[in-house]
Amino acid sequence: MALILDTGPLYAALDRSDQDHAACRGLVEAADEPLVIPAPVLVELDYWIHRRLNSGVLVALLADIEAGAYVIADLTHPDYTRVRELCDRYADADIGFVDAAVLAIVERLGESKLATLDRRHFGLLRPRHRESIDLLPA
Repeated sequence: MALILDTGPLYAALDRSDQDHAACRGLVEAADEPLVIPAPVLVELDYWIHRRLNSGVLVALLADIEAGAYVIADLTHPDYTRVRELCDRYADADIGFVDAAVLAIVERLGESKLATLDRRHFGLLRPRHRESIDLLPA
């Protein structure tokens, strides 16, 4: 089992001024399983870090990745098919590439939970491998 991290909780864990910082940092620090970052999340996270924080935060995160604190999950060829399906199926809900990619990785890894602050989108999405996924932090 692993804890897959969407952009919101990962960003909040890095930004001490974020209203969700304590809950998200606690979630990350208390995890006793691999912390998985879907590769597309890194691009979105880079955008927010450069917009609101400073490049030192990104460098520190990359050092943590290099040290093995996080596992990066790249998209596989079948994941792109699933991303397209999700973007098409949920087009009216404005599901974007990153959210669809996160769910595709959750499905591929067979995970039952996801760390996300985006309850609007992920509360709507229905995974293939189970009825729903548990969204953390609770």
